[in-house]
Amino acid sequence: MVICYIIYSRKIDRFYVGASQESIELRLTKHNQKIYGDKHFTSQTDDWDAFYVIECKDIKQALRIEKHIKRMKSRVYIQNLIKHPGIVKKLLSKYAV
Repeated sequence: MVICYIIYSRKIDRFYVGASQESIELRLTKHNQKIYGDKHFTSQTDDWDAFYVIECKDIKQALRIEKHIKRMKSRVYIQNLIKHPGIVKKLLSKYAV
């Protein structure tokens, strides 16, 4: 499974966007246990929850979608991914390999 994922922390009221070849459950466990070290953004808190997961064809597509979402720098854009499923369909098509 390859995914682009968005996780959310209530404590710091922030989103984090990433890409992975691991399941979202495993990825969440690693972020919440601070496996990635103290300097990683997600080490600020331990209450990360899955907000949205996009299943991708391969890691290249997942990384491109991750970069696109990060480039938007918008909380509203991230929230609109749930409200408007067509946005995700367009992203998957645009970054199809």
